[in-house]
Amino acid sequence: MSAITELSELSGEYVLDTARTRIGFVARHAVGPHVHGLFEEFDGSARLDGDNPEKSGIQLTIKSESIQSRNKFRDNPVRAKFLDIKNHPDITFASTEVRQVDDTHFEVTGDLTMRGTTKALTLPVESTGGESDPQGDVRVGFKGSVLINRKDWGVKANPVDTLFVSSQVTVEFEIAAVRRP
Repeated sequence: MSAITELSELSGEYVLDTARTRIGFVARHAVGPHVHGLFEEFDGSARLDGDNPEKSGIQLTIKSESIQSRNKFRDNPVRAKFLDIKNHPDITFASTEVRQVDDTHFEVTGDLTMRGTTKALTLPVESTGGESDPQGDVRVGFKGSVLINRKDWGVKANPVDTLFVSSQVTVEFEIAAVRRP
């Protein structure tokens, strides 16, 4: 594989490489260690404009039912009560603005929709590079994390939140995407 160092060489339409992408979360638990988890099913696309990064954008759809924390006694209530997957099967993010901070850092603002509530959210994003693979495909990587209050999107089981998981949740992502031919 050969590294691509010029942002302008990365311009194009991309699809997520779901096998190499991770969308996860961490939340404090009232008793014991932090709760770590991830979403197993998602898809997305991106438009990268290396000459004018502000013209770039992303779309992401996550299947709510694919949430996993390796604890079925927690995951099943989270799916049913917190995320209400019957009525809200998807979590979506659609960018509305991209701002370049420096050579490798960006702020991506967009609309996050979860459990029927849409709110603006700004994600700090770091480019982890681009490269051409042996087949000639261009691949790019990005990573970042953002702290959200899940209750801002109506993600709560009841007034007591019986699962004792903090309302403050860190969403973490490592994105791999492949340029469409």
